[in-house]
Amino acid sequence: MFYNVENLFDTLDEEHKSDNEFLPDGARRWNNSKYYSKLNNLAKVITSVGEWDTPALIGLCEVENDRTMQDLTKHSLLKQMKYQYLITESPDVRGIDVALLYQRDRFKYLYHNEIVVTFPERPRSKTRNILHATGIVSTGDTLDVFVCHFPSRRGGQTQSEPNRLRVASLLRAATDSLHAVRKHAHILVMGDFNDEPSDKSMQSLTRLRTNKAGEPLHLHNLWLPLERTSKIGSYKFGKQWNFLDQMFVSDKLMNQTHPLHVKPQSATIFQADFLFTEDKTHGGVRPKKTFHGRKYEAGYSDHLPIFVDLELKITKK
Repeated sequence: MFYNVENLFDTLDEEHKSDNEFLPDGARRWNNSKYYSKLNNLAKVITSVGEWDTPALIGLCEVENDRTMQDLTKHSLLKQMKYQYLITESPDVRGIDVALLYQRDRFKYLYHNEIVVTFPERPRSKTRNILHATGIVSTGDTLDVFVCHFPSRRGGQTQSEPNRLRVASLLRAATDSLHAVRKHAHILVMGDFNDEPSDKSMQSLTRLRTNKAGEPLHLHNLWLPLERTSKIGSYKFGKQWNFLDQMFVSDKLMNQTHPLHVKPQSATIFQADFLFTEDKTHGGVRPKKTFHGRKYEAGYSDHLPIFVDLELKITKK
């Protein structure tokens, strides 16, 4: 599962970060009551996505710090699910990061690292680092998971696109390097990419390459078909639904004969009724947010969650 949880800030002032808006005396009057309501709302979404079985892996973005992850996993309605978490420490000016929740009995954690994102031509520009986590699943296969939150479209698509192309190049270099060191690379990439599946940065991730042996180094965008067929995306801007939240997998995960693979046609935008509210401005519905403008509406996020099913065929010994 991946979910942009929209401004999951605690109520404490984090030094050197622009989080004043989400403080008790800030513009949004962010207090413990609103904060814990937000945590429990997110827990409701996560358990609803899993129905009878909560997701084994959950990528999150727009989380402020370690404390928010500890409160979500240990002090919300999610605490019974026994999630562990990893989180980046990025230079983003607002202090928001990406995180990965995982259940230890289904993803045996090995190690993780951050891909530090810099912009050589614009050294003062800051964004979120990419989280890379590696673990073993019950089939015995190694699974590499990347969680991303690409730079925003602030300033317009043309002006901001080079930033996303830069992050995409760093991500692609990291996945290509895994193909070089692993005979069978099982790679799952998920995030809010602030681009559509058909945009240049996303196409650069899926462009076919080969290694020295002529073997393909390929990522498949599971959300490309949804861009063509789904009436509702994961994010609404004005009247337009967008597909900014996406998942990619390596060739090996597309192979249904392998013990670990993606279940065909399981890529889904979660659309439970409780996540929506009437869009009085543009018509139809929109995601029910924590704030709509300055109005507190005690919702969930301005994004909808996405998920995919991985099938594991375990051979009995």
